[in-house]
Amino acid sequence: MIAGLRPYPVTKESGAPSLGLVPRHWQVRRLRTAVEMSVSNVDKHAHEGELPVRLCNYVDVYKNDRIHSVMPFMRATATRDELTRFRIADGDVLITKDSESWDDIGVPALVVDSADDLVCGYHLAMLRPSVGLLSGAYLFRLIQSTGVAHQLHLNANGVTRYGLTHSGIKSVWLPVAPRDEQDLIVRFLNHADARIRRYIRAKQRLIGLLEEQRQAVINRAVTRGLDPGVQLEPSGFEWLGDVPEHWQVVALRRHWEVVDCKHVTVPFVDEGIPLASVREAQAFDLRLETANRTTPEWYERLVEGGRVPQTGDLVYCRNVSVGAAAYVDTPMQFAMGQDVCLIRSKSENGRWLNYYLRSPAMARQLAMGLIGSTFNRINVADVKNLIVPVPPRKEQDRIAAFLDGEVTAIDQAREGAEREIRLVREYRTCLIADVVTGKLDVREAAAALPDEPDVVEEIDEPALGGGPVDGADDLDELLEEVEA
Repeated sequence: MIAGLRPYPVTKESGAPSLGLVPRHWQVRRLRTAVEMSVSNVDKHAHEGELPVRLCNYVDVYKNDRIHSVMPFMRATATRDELTRFRIADGDVLITKDSESWDDIGVPALVVDSADDLVCGYHLAMLRPSVGLLSGAYLFRLIQSTGVAHQLHLNANGVTRYGLTHSGIKSVWLPVAPRDEQDLIVRFLNHADARIRRYIRAKQRLIGLLEEQRQAVINRAVTRGLDPGVQLEPSGFEWLGDVPEHWQVVALRRHWEVVDCKHVTVPFVDEGIPLASVREAQAFDLRLETANRTTPEWYERLVEGGRVPQTGDLVYCRNVSVGAAAYVDTPMQFAMGQDVCLIRSKSENGRWLNYYLRSPAMARQLAMGLIGSTFNRINVADVKNLIVPVPPRKEQDRIAAFLDGEVTAIDQAREGAEREIRLVREYRTCLIADVVTGKLDVREAAAALPDEPDVVEEIDEPALGGGPVDGADDLDELLEEVEA
């Protein structure tokens, strides 16, 4: 579909650096001359005497390319005047106006179908295209393009929180194709986008399946061992099931020492000694590159009482991400930060224990212990009492080595899928920018496309179900399909 496309034969300077050359017969207009803009002041509260409405809020726009009346909107109230001024209509484009990050400014969503009680919420701008000049679907693709988005990002004011003023939105330059040409551009981009989304959805499902495989491999190895013919016996715990009969099933404290952190608040410095806290405990192997740092004086206080971390220890998270643990495989000097503890043993394999701590069996045990708890955290006494199946040391070593190889292969496959998703998203971004600014003439290609329903597949979250993975097998195949 892309192969054979050429630029428009005659172009002109757009006058906007971010747009570059545009086809000579296109217009280049300020947004204020092509769109009616409204900025809502309807908040999330219900006020007595006002009319009940459903509120399309920031998150609804940020997370969805299309707005449908059947979405689960927030309930609120508005005055009759607000309902008249800020009721959204089919073909409107809503954009995010305020955010804590500049690149979350100007994220668009197209209103596909509305309802009489559906109004635009706070922190959004409602853009209604001028009839006969712009279609909502074309305006949506324009705002998605880097040339227009870049202008919105530059116009956003702020330091810790960014926002667009009315003039900052209205002053944006738009490349405006003739009305019939807009429909062809939208048709082409929707067709390409549908295939790209199907590809991403397939890769996300593959990632979900790889994670399921990863967890299954770990769980079987740390609860059954590597010998398929081993004699099993009941562990005595429903969440653990049967284990090899020659393994012990005991409280963690029977084989490992648990050392709590110092419960003190320390100053952070730019250059100093790293602190391993909750964030650093997320990866299997400890990484300290982005850790907060403290002074040598505070380090000495933090490691008092046998709290010096050593190679082979685990840094275990007791709060927020309860159960995450990082294996210390570095001789680098560091101290424990807040909400973690050390798990150590001179006789057992720390990598084997970390695989068990990250297994579904341990997750089930933790879930049972945290039922009814207001806070997702456990104390040191709870950590010491965690039930652990313990193989002989040589078997621990074999299991850990086996899982290092298996998990690495699975993780590499996952990283490959994630990389392909990033590449195809970058490809889509470039494609939209080239088409809506006239760098590629898609009129003939779009006219030859089959009719397709305008359905947008959700792709932000990986699907975790089983079944075959559909869609293109790799990035090259996807691009060949789009270019065919």
